[in-house]
This record gives sequence, structure tokens and C-alpha cells, in this order.
Amino acid sequence: MFKTLAGRALIPVGIAVTGFVVVCFLLLYSVIKNVVNRDTVGYATNLADTILKSTRYAMLKSDREMLTTIIGNIGQQKGVEHIRIFNKKGIVNISTRSDELDRQVDKKTEGCIGCHAGATPSASLGKMEQARIFTNGDGRDVLAITAPIYNEPECANAACHVHPPEQKVLGILDIGLSREMLLNSLASIRNQMIVFTIMILVLTVGGVTALLRRSVFLPLQRLRHLADQVEAGETPTAHPTHFPRELDRIAQSLYNLSQRIRPAGKEPATTEQGTVPKDV
Repeated sequence: MFKTLAGRALIPVGIAVTGFVVVCFLLLYSVIKNVVNRDTVGYATNLADTILKSTRYAMLKSDREMLTTIIGNIGQQKGVEHIRIFNKKGIVNISTRSDELDRQVDKKTEGCIGCHAGATPSASLGKMEQARIFTNGDGRDVLAITAPIYNEPECANAACHVHPPEQKVLGILDIGLSREMLLNSLASIRNQMIVFTIMILVLTVGGVTALLRRSVFLPLQRLRHLADQVEAGETPTAHPTHFPRELDRIAQSLYNLSQRIRPAGKEPATTEQGTVPKDV
């Protein structure tokens, strides 16, 4: 195929266009995936803030029953995998899963190491640093947010609490959300982009092929036929017309050459444009 002009022209163009479109597809999908993940983390962080504000009054009153009821109701919502609150020692005080109550959390896990990496635990984390992705025991992908519960003046001054003002963090709220809907959305976006990419490749390569065939390859075939006639000593049956500007000069030269080498006594061919004179 590379021996023909069409192959040498179309194959590199097809490869170049395909490579360019595939690279653009990968870059665009990567950007979309990052934006969707960032927005999902933002949504989960806002949900954690909402839970903290909803349970603030129950925490101030040290009403464990109300706090457990609020956490349980939120945990029943679709897409919520777990909600738990543990104190600064890492002991789970409240959880939507009864098997986690009063258990010690490993501070070396991914959700805790961000604050406990150094000798002194960090008191604050950015939104993206609060998030972690893992697969739970049920085999589902989970996006978890770890939000610190800060010691506010109302907490330190409450009669039912013993929290000195210098203690910045009272505990941690950990909420896990299922990533099933997110992964399904990304898969749908990816499939639609693949179909769109294939359409672009087909239309682009097909359009370039059709354009080159009409503007280059067909005129070259006619020019080759004209050259074969001249090489065989035949007089072209028609005056060359409708060639592109660059090829028209070659076609006219070949036609003129055929008239010069015309066998003696043979009249020139008559065309639609009239009779060609003997001396061109």
C-alpha cells in the first residue's frame, strides 16, 4: 500500500489524525474525571459540615440518644455507607454500624495518617486532604471524609463538659459515601466520548480521503493515462481540461509533446475546443 501515492498520502494523515484525536480524548476525559471527583469531594465535605451543624445542639447538651438518632437517620439515606464519630483517642463512640462501637481506630490507616503523620497531630486539613477512597468489606468503592470536631467556646464553657480551652479537637466525624453513581456516570461519559471520537475519526479521515481523491488522485490518474498515451506514441483523443492549476501545466506540456511527435501525415485530433494547429 505504501508503494502507491494514495497510500503514502492517506496512511500518514490517518495515523496523525487518529493520534491527535486519541490524545485529545485522553486529556479531555482526564480533566472531566478530575472535575467530577473534585465536585464529589466538595459535596461530601459539605454533607459532613451539615451533619456537624445538625448534631451541634445534641453535642452541647451531651444528649447521646438524640445524637445517635440523628446519625442513624442520616445513615439510612441512599448512598451513605457509614457514619461514625470517635473521640481524640480514636475510640468509636457513635456509629451506624453497631460492630464498630467502642473499638479503637488504627491511627496509621489512610484516613488518620494525614493528621497523625508527625509527633504532634495536625489540627486542620484541606478539603482534598480530608478525602480518601477505598474498598469496604462489602467490596464497594467508598469515598470517605474525615472532618474534625473543633472545641468551640460553647463546648469549653458548658457545665456538662470537661474540655479545656487549649484542646483544639474534641473528636472526628467520619462519613463514607458510595462511589457507585459516580463511577456509573464516569463510565457513561467515557462511552459517549468514545462514540464521539470514532465519529470524528470517520468523518475527518473520510472527508480528507474524499477531498484528496477528487482534487489530487483522480487528476493524477487522468494525467498518468495521458502520459501513457504519449509514451505509446498515440495522439490524445481530447484536449486536457479540468486539471488543477499545478497539474494543468504538466497536462498541457504532455499534450503539446504528443502533437510534436505525431506520426507524419496523421492529422491532429479534433476536440471540443477546435482543431489543434500542426505547429504548437
